[in-house]
Amino acid sequence: MDSSMSWTATPDAALKQLRAFQPRAGQNYSAERNYDYGPENRSNISCLSPWVRYQLISEECILRETLACHSLANAEKFVQEVFWRSYFKGWLEHHPSVWAQYRSDVNRLIRQLEDKPELQDGYLAASSGHTGIDAFDFWARELVTTGYLHNHARMWFASIWIFTLRLPWQLGADFFYRHLLDADPASNTLSWRWVAGLHTKGKTYLARASNIEKYTGGRFAPAGLAEVASPVAEDEIHSLKPIETRPGCDPSGPIGLLVTEENCTPEDLAGQVEDPRSILGIRTNTDRSPLETSALANAFASDALTGALTRAERRFGAPASLAVTEDWTTALVEWAEGNRIQTIVTQYLPVGPTRDRINQARPVLQNSGIRLLEIPRPYDVACWPNATKGFFKLKARIPDLIQTLGLARA
Repeated sequence: MDSSMSWTATPDAALKQLRAFQPRAGQNYSAERNYDYGPENRSNISCLSPWVRYQLISEECILRETLACHSLANAEKFVQEVFWRSYFKGWLEHHPSVWAQYRSDVNRLIRQLEDKPELQDGYLAASSGHTGIDAFDFWARELVTTGYLHNHARMWFASIWIFTLRLPWQLGADFFYRHLLDADPASNTLSWRWVAGLHTKGKTYLARASNIEKYTGGRFAPAGLAEVASPVAEDEIHSLKPIETRPGCDPSGPIGLLVTEENCTPEDLAGQVEDPRSILGIRTNTDRSPLETSALANAFASDALTGALTRAERRFGAPASLAVTEDWTTALVEWAEGNRIQTIVTQYLPVGPTRDRINQARPVLQNSGIRLLEIPRPYDVACWPNATKGFFKLKARIPDLIQTLGLARA
């Protein structure tokens, strides 16, 4: 399966793609965004999500560039899509137990695959694209081959996985998470929960053959799809928790800069803290699942992080290295002590595997006299307080946020 779209994990490639798409970000996008024309033709969508996932291009940059060419009214749908990511990130910050429960469920269900032949057979057929449902099987193979799916296809796929094939949503989310170049803990987990009727309680998304046929330009006409989508139930109550995105300590003393996959533009910290004595990168891409992460996803994440270290070394004039280890705690302590670092500085780490790793290391760092300072992005600080319930609270604030953040043209 060939694709006309390719991704190179650099800020320059991201900006080039944004500017190529920009003329179509207005009414063209609004009219055509739901159509999945196939991997050979992605001209109706931006395809920016892999770069945004690693912050190789920021939401602010996308919005600023878009609103320099279009009015907010003209580009409303595209602007809202940018804020949907902000919403999911903020919502999961307010409900971190959803992530913890998802991780626990995935571990449990993967163990069950060995003990339940029916579940294993259904899972293997779905994940290999051998269900007999033409559209679904094509998308399963497209995902594995390209590391990408159109957003509408992701919704159809998740609905068929849950309601037609009657497979656990968590295993579907894990399948996406292991293969998507843009696999984000918040957007991926919460999108699957939304389709299942867990995010907006009782509201599910049902894939219909007529809808698939229309929005794929007649490429598919799947038969045998579920006609009812009863919401998935869960016993857990995920309470709202306050979030703290202000820096957690005084950045005094010799500084070390920690670069992670959560933000691969560490050069953005220039001027916010003093120059670091040393720079360390650590990956968490292999922490996505107990199962193997795809080679494509691994390569993109690796390229994003190694490129970030190269740019950080050049910008700050400090030596940069990559630690390939499962033991973050030991790596961080040895790096800090070896370079006489008193404060480790990193950009804010949202809920996900990287946050899990740093939470494990934090007590040992503290006991070793090493401070940890996380620098939040003003964009997140502005957006996330509006992501406590549904999207519409944040949606209503979009014009004000654009003005507050200085993203609109004069």
